[in-house]
Amino acid sequence: MNHNTNTHAGGPLDVAELATLGLGEMAYVKPLRSDDVARLFPQAPKLQPGMNLYALLSASGEPIMLTDSHETAVANAWAHDLTTVSLH
Repeated sequence: MNHNTNTHAGGPLDVAELATLGLGEMAYVKPLRSDDVARLFPQAPKLQPGMNLYALLSASGEPIMLTDSHETAVANAWAHDLTTVSLH
């Protein structure tokens, strides 16, 4: 049995397979400051500077939600059957 995580169906993952790894299964919780929100959420209203927030991002990096609570971000991921990974 091959336990090498660098292979898929007997060969290495290609770029397209790597890009879709975890889609629909994983989400990332990223802490950020309100000053950085416009970069990830261009449609978001202007926020008070200096706030600590958490973004829930899909495996491909697409924003799912923005909250001021880590627990809320994780709960939203679990509600959609997504495994969470924290980003720093």
